[in-house]
Amino acid sequence: MSTGTLRPPAHSEEVKVSFPRDHVMLLTFNRPKSLNAVTPTMTTDIKNILDWFDNEPSLWIVVLTGEGRIFCAGADLIAWNKRQASGGAEADQQDIIRNTDGFASLSRRSTTSKPIIAAVNGGAYGGGMEIILNCDLVIASEDAKLALPEVRRGVVAIQGGMPRLARIAGHQASRSILASELLLTGRAISAADAAARFGFVNQVVPEKDVLSTALKWAEEIVQNSSPDSVQSTKRALLLANQYGSVEDVVVAHIQSKESKRQFVSENIQEGLRAFSERRKPVWKNPAKL
Repeated sequence: MSTGTLRPPAHSEEVKVSFPRDHVMLLTFNRPKSLNAVTPTMTTDIKNILDWFDNEPSLWIVVLTGEGRIFCAGADLIAWNKRQASGGAEADQQDIIRNTDGFASLSRRSTTSKPIIAAVNGGAYGGGMEIILNCDLVIASEDAKLALPEVRRGVVAIQGGMPRLARIAGHQASRSILASELLLTGRAISAADAAARFGFVNQVVPEKDVLSTALKWAEEIVQNSSPDSVQSTKRALLLANQYGSVEDVVVAHIQSKESKRQFVSENIQEGLRAFSERRKPVWKNPAKL
């Protein structure tokens, strides 16, 4: 299917959807005057679009970015203050439990077995940071500042940021203080620190190159890797966050829909045949799960 025939769900102007490369969707947060702070409308739009993306075989990767000078400033704190003042705390807690995709339908999303790449321009704060912690690859601008400042506002990074950061930056004894450094102080760090010390940014580039670099990573995956194999691999990575035992992950993965599809796919046959014939494989869209 050509990108010209793709029809994403209807959505508000708070997000933009485009298809800049074959098999790649670009999802842009589009509230630049509010630093792309996330609204309920925006969350609904993102959920509907990503649910559609998950079920569209011709789309293999999504790239996230923000319009304007910042990727995402997190939650709309003014709206949050109004809910808190009206006694909405219990409703907020129940919403977090019920909405398993997390902040902006992204920070705890585990249904998507297709890669999610974040192209982080300017910075990410609070929920915006929780989003990138749940992305598979992160490209950030040299000037980007990244923070989980919730404790400085009397709230916490409740939508997946705390356990994810603990696993990324605190899984070794020598690095166990890193998650605490960000979460307890609310301090902002540079993209370079996020890459070198904390390990959740893959590449730091000049601001003008952020999106083009993210799209190059997406193109590399699309051109060189079977989409069946990529999605099966991502499912294994997601399961590794749910199970403590390697053996449990192996068993759960082999029983997953993505793994079962990969084992009988046209692409496994094509990849092995292309190797034998000493040519580059030509990948096809995966079958629907």
